Amino acid sequence: MRALVKAQPEPGLEMQDVPIPEIGPRDVLVKVRACSICGTDLHLYKWDQAGSERLRPPLIIGHEFCGYAVRVGSEVAGIREGDFVSADSHLPDWTCRVCRLGLPHLCSHVQILGVDRPGAFAEYVALPETSLWVNDPELDPALASIQDPMGNAVYATLAEPVAGRSVVIFGDGPTGLGAVAVARAAGASVVVLVGLSDYLLDIGRQLGAAVTVHAARQDPVAEVRQLCPDGADVVLEMSGAAAAVRQGLECLRYGGRFSAFGLANGPVPVDLTNQVIFKGARILGITGRLLWETWYQMAGLLRAGNLDFGPIVTHRLPFDQWQHGFDLLLAPDRRAAKIVLFMDEDDVGMDP
Repeated sequence: MRALVKAQPEPGLEMQDVPIPEIGPRDVLVKVRACSICGTDLHLYKWDQAGSERLRPPLIIGHEFCGYAVRVGSEVAGIREGDFVSADSHLPDWTCRVCRLGLPHLCSHVQILGVDRPGAFAEYVALPETSLWVNDPELDPALASIQDPMGNAVYATLAEPVAGRSVVIFGDGPTGLGAVAVARAAGASVVVLVGLSDYLLDIGRQLGAAVTVHAARQDPVAEVRQLCPDGADVVLEMSGAAAAVRQGLECLRYGGRFSAFGLANGPVPVDLTNQVIFKGARILGITGRLLWETWYQMAGLLRAGNLDFGPIVTHRLPFDQWQHGFDLLLAPDRRAAKIVLFMDEDDVGMDP
């Protein structure tokens, strides 16, 4: 089968012909229909510090996908051949103390698909039944393939209620854009998106951001304070930029909620006394997705027709054009949000 492999501990990837994976009694073999490029994949491609810390080549990368179950193990009970599935990319062991406390998304021994074990940038991927999610068969495969990262947006946004509240989102990447859509679908009174790309901020407006702020040309704190004199009820930090973390805390009202999802390159100094303690800020660390609460929330919003991630998928390409997809996302003047790769070229031009 074709597979995109991090073959050497150096920049780049290789398309290789590798064996179709075997499955155990509790596993499912999935024929991949679509897969999407994630920020993690970009780090692995560049082989920078973030990309080289964990993965040990050679390994098939990729963790955002959808496809069809074509073979099920003898002990699999909840997945049938032909089911249209996606997966949560964080595979807990289900036995550690954290898992047993009901927090499997924080598993002490989590394995990440496409980082710790062979991933989904391939024609087939093998996964345990416990990591698979059965999709609505009518769901657009492009959207089905991005449920894993959009789940981050759902979790970050809906960790506490947002209905009737002001929400400020720092970071105009795909997950930040997803948070705009979720906040609007969940009834936020106003949504503000702060970013650095006119192209991506425009997508944010399409998704429901009432106000967009270009952080290189405008002062995010001043703009938010003009709209919300007492500060924002909720701040979602989706970029990991140190300046955005500090500005986000400054934007937050007393007693507000700050969801921290973006990964910083190093320690981020903040004014703990004035911006956290005296402000009574509630800071929530967001990693992964709640298993499986987040997936049920997302499915319900999609089924109700309240949630549309469609504008986030800016490019649909054949799998063999993977290099073009990476080039688009790594370009200095990036004009792409989510790029989905299809195994069958006939899917590329399909109506969403």
